[in-house]
Amino acid sequence: MSSIRVQPVIMAGGSGTRLWPLSRAQHPKQFLVLQGNRSLFQQAAKRLASLADQNIAVAPTTVVGNEEHRFLVLDQLRELKLSPATLLLEPSGRNTAPAMTLAALYAAEADGDPVLVVTPADQTVTDEAAFTAAVRQAVRVAATGAFAILGVKPDRAETGFGYIRCTPGAAGDGALTVAQFVEKPDAATAQRYVSEGNYYWNSGMFVVRASVWLAALERFRPDIASATRAAWLKKEVDESFIRPGKAQFAAIPSESVDYAVMEKCPEDGSFDIRMVPLAAGWSDLGAWDAVWQVGEKDSDGNVAVGDALLRDTHGTLIHATSRLVSVVGLENVVVVETPDAVLVADRTRSQEVKHIVGELEGAGRSEHTLHRLVHRPWGWYDSICAGPRFQVKRIMVKPGASLSLQMHHHRAEHWVVVSGTAEVTNGRQVILLSENQSSYIPLGEVHRLRNPGKVPLEIIEVQSGSYLGEDDIVRYEDTYGRVEVIDKPS
Repeated sequence: MSSIRVQPVIMAGGSGTRLWPLSRAQHPKQFLVLQGNRSLFQQAAKRLASLADQNIAVAPTTVVGNEEHRFLVLDQLRELKLSPATLLLEPSGRNTAPAMTLAALYAAEADGDPVLVVTPADQTVTDEAAFTAAVRQAVRVAATGAFAILGVKPDRAETGFGYIRCTPGAAGDGALTVAQFVEKPDAATAQRYVSEGNYYWNSGMFVVRASVWLAALERFRPDIASATRAAWLKKEVDESFIRPGKAQFAAIPSESVDYAVMEKCPEDGSFDIRMVPLAAGWSDLGAWDAVWQVGEKDSDGNVAVGDALLRDTHGTLIHATSRLVSVVGLENVVVVETPDAVLVADRTRSQEVKHIVGELEGAGRSEHTLHRLVHRPWGWYDSICAGPRFQVKRIMVKPGASLSLQMHHHRAEHWVVVSGTAEVTNGRQVILLSENQSSYIPLGEVHRLRNPGKVPLEIIEVQSGSYLGEDDIVRYEDTYGRVEVIDKPS
């Protein structure tokens, strides 16, 4: 018996607004470590890499994600020492149906017609062996030409998930026949679903041959199919990055997999839709209440992460990242602390955090987009202090990495090396600095910071000037493809 070829696909383009303030647009929840020592994205990648057996051959993972997160993805995969992934970079968010179509087009072009195992990047499971067994079962179902969906038996009346209604009795291979996909219900309807027993939570994980997905999309949403193919034909390939045509991608209708295809399949009858039960301690961590649900609780039902002190407190989630958080006399509350924002919410209303993010965006504030500590492909910077006409940053540069060759119109900078070795380009001069040495970069001077060493470089940067925004950067050379101009001043 020949092996079934499997193409793992991680959908990593979500924004995670319900887990603000820990999740931000430029560092969303899938890249956060909420428990243990791996991010949700890393957990998903590790699970998919474990699917191979004597009958299943697993290709390197394909990740569909935002252009802004490409180096986060690569860094987190390198930490796991996984095979290099192909990154399909969306120039704008168009929801999951176009994202899955990009993955299918890539898979068909690279490997004929493999079985796609498509999972969101922001889920968690507690029983990885059960997860692997269920997905392998779904792969065998999908290899016959059927759609296989992973469904979770509900243990509570959850209004935040979509549901799958199944026909009683197995359809073969232990899978169930899907009769209907239903939207997120109100509380009374959700309770009825749980009581009836033939409804499952829709996990958002799909297992299907690339050709079957493309055929289903052509049948139900030919507009999405043709527009995505047009963007794919205009793709640009840059090592592991594949970028579909920007203008063509923007023209694709925004739609989810469920709306575009899955909800139409059972009624249409043209495609065989099966559901494989997943009993693996699954959660999509869609809001802080879900994080509390899966967290390790104390005797009072509290989940505490970081430096936290609790007194006479019950059923509460505390997540402290940069300082001591003390809680007295609270019940069923969420408290999340970051260096620049604090959230306090009724745990049962944590889905509403997304409205706070909307208000921040509407007010033109930055707290929904960036953390105080901002990750960059070369390392990170932490804006530790700011005032009128000055800002102080702590900067870390990875070994061998460098910032772009750049210039600022409105600010001067003073760099002091805290640890490691810095190679500083300051105009025509290139110098090496070690601990406690410094360099002053005048306003308008072309400059660059590089770490030539084998240990991280840390510096303190003091900026001064009339405008200190991150958009006051003119790049002349850049390792990471962010050059806006070609010619630098002579």
